[in-house]
Amino acid sequence: MTHSVHPYSHRLGIIRDWKSRWFGTHGKYQEYLKTDIMLREFLVKRLRGLYVDSVDMERSENAYRIVIKTSRPGMVIGRNGEGSTKIKADIMKQLKRLKVTLPKEVKVDVEEVKDPESHAGIVAYMIAEGLEKRMPFRRVMKQTIEKVMAQRNVQGVKINLAGRLGGAEMGRREALKAGRIPLQTLRADVDFAREKAYLPYGVIGIKVWIYRGEIFE
Repeated sequence: MTHSVHPYSHRLGIIRDWKSRWFGTHGKYQEYLKTDIMLREFLVKRLRGLYVDSVDMERSENAYRIVIKTSRPGMVIGRNGEGSTKIKADIMKQLKRLKVTLPKEVKVDVEEVKDPESHAGIVAYMIAEGLEKRMPFRRVMKQTIEKVMAQRNVQGVKINLAGRLGGAEMGRREALKAGRIPLQTLRADVDFAREKAYLPYGVIGIKVWIYRGEIFE
């Protein structure tokens, strides 16, 4: 039997790096891991709608650095940097709530993502946004695929929707694909993301695969 493997974890250590980078010293591994998972879940909710592609975390002995990659950094940073100050305050509040050892320094860095249409996280949110605006799902899928394939570095894209599509009584799956998606090739740069569209009659699940060519180190 074949098993579905997450395209990101499948390539860890080959063409991908970990999203949390630190060493669990002095029996701190469990605490660090719990903090990272809870904070990432919180930030995904908190930053929804700000076109965030990924949240990376780095730790040293004293500092905790959170890197937010977004295609619209202005929306995250806000006027005169008040947005990022607010996010930092929310993170500190969350850390206190989790009752974990507070790092001496918490840094929030916002990085801009070039070519947002070739990043699965941002594309998945664009689809969710279209569905939440009550646009017909087939049109949303087609338009998104055209936008993504227009990017110079994209060689293939696949979109999967599941749920009560078009408000139907029974949930079903619909998929559209253009180009090729080599999931078995480890040097293939395949970006994958999941997202949910919250509609009055239920949640629609969205999966996006984007193939950006092969990486030869």
